[in-house]
Amino acid sequence: MIENYKHLWTIEKAFRISKSDLQIRPIYHRLKRRIEAHICIAFAAYKIYKELERLLKEKDINLSPEKAIDILKTIYGISILNSNTKESKTMIFAKKEEQIQLLKSFQIDFGSPSG
Repeated sequence: MIENYKHLWTIEKAFRISKSDLQIRPIYHRLKRRIEAHICIAFAAYKIYKELERLLKEKDINLSPEKAIDILKTIYGISILNSNTKESKTMIFAKKEEQIQLLKSFQIDFGSPSG
């Protein structure tokens, strides 16, 4: 009986995360493939959120997934394509200390806007 309540709480938490943090809202489709696509996208977004939560905990980073996402939203990058060689180069720019720490924790190469 208690185990059923635990599962119910987990499901309710998933719905809260979907509605608030992921901002997933009901969309009314009538075609089966659109309904399935919507469910698939919502599930994939939730799975990515939970994986971020797991990695933050594993790496002992004291951030909630919401805060980490807010920090990641403020990081900019630039892609440069050499038209002669067709070689592409992408650089990520981190300016704030929280951005730098998050990128370092996930071992992501980055530059600085001034360098």
